[in-house]
Amino acid sequence: MINDERVIDNLEELEAFLLAVENGSFGLNNVAGVALATNNADGRPFVAVLDGNHQLLLGRWVTQDVFENGKELVRRGPTKH
Repeated sequence: MINDERVIDNLEELEAFLLAVENGSFGLNNVAGVALATNNADGRPFVAVLDGNHQLLLGRWVTQDVFENGKELVRRGPTKH
């Protein structure tokens, strides 16, 4: 469940979010991956940070445009360091 109503609405914000996850800025433990997904209840898209058991550690809502156009960015990872 995502309790944070902030929405990532462009690819630059998505990349910054991915970098923050990669750099440990959120203080998450056991991060195993990141995926774009949709909420089963309402179909709303989000980016999910998952642990080794595929459990949601952190999620952030994304716009439909980011969901559709950010798949490659999530797949290959951020390029800025």
